[in-house]
Amino acid sequence: MASIASIREITRQFPSTIKRDCLLRLCCFVRNESFLSRQCLNCITFANQRSYKAVRPSLPAPHVATPFDFSLLLEPNIFWHRNILCKWLCARNMSNASVELKTDEDVIRFSFSKALGRVGSTYGKGTTKRHKMSKRAKLNELRFYRLKAKKKMNSPNPEVRIRYKLEKAQRKEAWLVEKLIKYEVPKAPAETYDPEILTEEERHYLKRTGEKKKNYVQVGRRGVFGGVVLNMHLHWKNHETVKVTCKPCKPGQVHEYAGELARLSKGIVIDIKPNNTIIFYRGKNYVQPKIMSPPDTLSKSKALEKYKYEQSLDHTSEFIEKLEKELEEYLEHKARYKKAKESAPQNFLVI
Repeated sequence: MASIASIREITRQFPSTIKRDCLLRLCCFVRNESFLSRQCLNCITFANQRSYKAVRPSLPAPHVATPFDFSLLLEPNIFWHRNILCKWLCARNMSNASVELKTDEDVIRFSFSKALGRVGSTYGKGTTKRHKMSKRAKLNELRFYRLKAKKKMNSPNPEVRIRYKLEKAQRKEAWLVEKLIKYEVPKAPAETYDPEILTEEERHYLKRTGEKKKNYVQVGRRGVFGGVVLNMHLHWKNHETVKVTCKPCKPGQVHEYAGELARLSKGIVIDIKPNNTIIFYRGKNYVQPKIMSPPDTLSKSKALEKYKYEQSLDHTSEFIEKLEKELEEYLEHKARYKKAKESAPQNFLVI
């Protein structure tokens, strides 16, 4: 009866959060010291309302109504799990606040903490907005940079002018290198094929035949791309040999074109003429491939864009070399003038 009276006092203090049945079960567990250790009762925290499904009991809790039911609960074999208390604690009518149960010197105490908020919630936090510049502010900024560049270009000091041009050219060179990286196509793994061995007589015959025939493929400023290889296969459909003319072509670039075309078309290089003409032989056991334009080559438009960037890079590199040479000559002239100026008073005193 004393335990029931104490339970009534506790329920009056917390009428909306704790049920009577839960406290009855709790008292039963506290009395049975052999079943529940004190370490488990030192601090028990009720779960949040959102985690109610996780703490629901797997078995229905027995109803305690009479002292006879208390004696049944005190039997040690009635429960199967050691942490059955945590499963029986009902959190249906609990608030969002956390409740702690402490047992010190056989006295039960409850303590309520603050409500648990959402984990990682950013509600109420101010977000920094990016300041948008007005059109007039952008124009003023561009005008400032133009005036700054114009001031350097019209500077009376030659070193300032040369250094400004050099920095500008170096920035352009770095930009062009980044652009050209996008046009680099990874080479496909080389296919295994049996290269045909030709005798000197066969080579001489194919060379004369290729010179007499008028079918040719031109490699222009775009360089080697998929269309060149496609045209070679179309010519090999009716002819054994084909001429490839390279215009414009830098010194030594013909051999690079010959090796690249031989790899892509699986043809045989018969001869390379002084006028940048290459004669290709299709082979004795030639079979026209299904895909005549290799996938690891650029298209016609991409090849033209790459050529423009390469040409611009060549001119920029030459301009940088010229500016570096001018700067070096100016610094040497400045050093000689300074040295002559320092040595002039000494000579005057000696005389």
